[in-house]
Amino acid sequence: MPDTHTARPEPSAAALEIQELVKRSRAAQAQIENYTQEQVDELIKALVWSCAQPGMAEKIAKSAIEETGLGNYEGKFMKISRKTRYALLDIINDKSVGIIEEDKARNIVKIAKPIGVIGALSPSTNPEATPVIKAINAIKGRNSVIVAPHPRAKLTNKLVVDNMRAALVDYGAPADLIIGIETPSVEKTEQLMKQCDRVLATGGNPMVKAAYSSGTPALGVGVGNALITVDDTADLKDAAQKIRMSKTVDLAASCSADNSVILFSSIYDEMLANLQAEGGYLVSPEEKKKLQAAMFVDGHLNVNVVAQPAEKIAALAGITLPAGKVFFIVPETGYGPEYPFSGEKLSVVLTLYKAKNIDEAIAITNGAQEYQGQGHSCGIYSKNEANIMKLAFATKTSRVMINQPQGYSNSGNLWNGMRQTLSLGCGSWGGNATNNNVNWRDLINETWVSRPLAKTKEVPTDDVLFGAAIKKVKSRL
Repeated sequence: MPDTHTARPEPSAAALEIQELVKRSRAAQAQIENYTQEQVDELIKALVWSCAQPGMAEKIAKSAIEETGLGNYEGKFMKISRKTRYALLDIINDKSVGIIEEDKARNIVKIAKPIGVIGALSPSTNPEATPVIKAINAIKGRNSVIVAPHPRAKLTNKLVVDNMRAALVDYGAPADLIIGIETPSVEKTEQLMKQCDRVLATGGNPMVKAAYSSGTPALGVGVGNALITVDDTADLKDAAQKIRMSKTVDLAASCSADNSVILFSSIYDEMLANLQAEGGYLVSPEEKKKLQAAMFVDGHLNVNVVAQPAEKIAALAGITLPAGKVFFIVPETGYGPEYPFSGEKLSVVLTLYKAKNIDEAIAITNGAQEYQGQGHSCGIYSKNEANIMKLAFATKTSRVMINQPQGYSNSGNLWNGMRQTLSLGCGSWGGNATNNNVNWRDLINETWVSRPLAKTKEVPTDDVLFGAAIKKVKSRL
């Protein structure tokens, strides 16, 4: 009889390479599965110090800017030197081993257990700090991690990963708790997402979607496009300074940077003058057309403007940029595909809107984010609590930052209580599984131990339980 069985295709070279890395990673993770809290916390301190210590932080920042050509040295150094320290500070006192939570009312205790091998995707825009922050959150939960860098940042990733591996060995832990893919490719990243135990995806939208389609439980992030409202009670000079800081840090390489600002009509002219004083260049209608042609090609953002200095963008657009100007201000009236400046720009270009009141500001925010960036972040500079809370309640966003520079704040900073991360979940609005600032708590399994309640719950009478519904709901028997 003929053989009716279909031969299985041989695994590709990429699949076999990742299979071996996962095998090594799993063996290393097994060695720390029973580490104490003290042992885990010593390891994550060592990981951050290995990369953030004076001298090495400068080397990593220089490598990132030279290899990727994205952002600037100051921004890269800030992330590897300071952001990693802040991320460590944020989690170092968290209890992640053993019983981590007790709910006495429900008589439940929760026990933390590792997931296993975390597949961590690292983007070209933040290749210096992303591997470190993902690694410490993974190992805080007693997991191992395999880092898949963007091909444009593979050398920087190797430098960072090699430092962390050496630090693990210094502490007598297995180096393979952290493994980097040294010759990355799309196929290898796809294989990692299929073979690991949990995907932690930070990168472009196609890669995040691929993570969710991998068949492995995944935590992804959504598109940025933060819109910032400035109302008539704000400290305008302070707001202008913070907007400039957020717009220009690392040349807007981060998806957290301000993309648009919405000014109340009553303070429009004064606030615009403050933004110009902070280095903003207000483009003319003719210059706006040139800038749009340079920045958007066939409806997509031109990669040549991403995280580049204003001078380079001006040259591409054929605009003469006066000395001292570090970001563009582009007046806009609409949002959606016909208004490309209303979307995420990943560049030192700030879109400018005018609103009569908070209701119109909310409408602009929701309209622009329905086009791009829903679920990520927005903010407001205001002393009016009613305006603040109205914006918070009426927008489809995971983060509302009040009187803070968005790019420095929504991923956590010393002046707020947001979790420190470089992975910002955007909830169902952004096609993500979580709204969290992703951290170690998202990278563990939890066992719930349930004991009987001291007193069994009593079900009330129907009159008490259902109340008016008994009379309002018509019988359909």
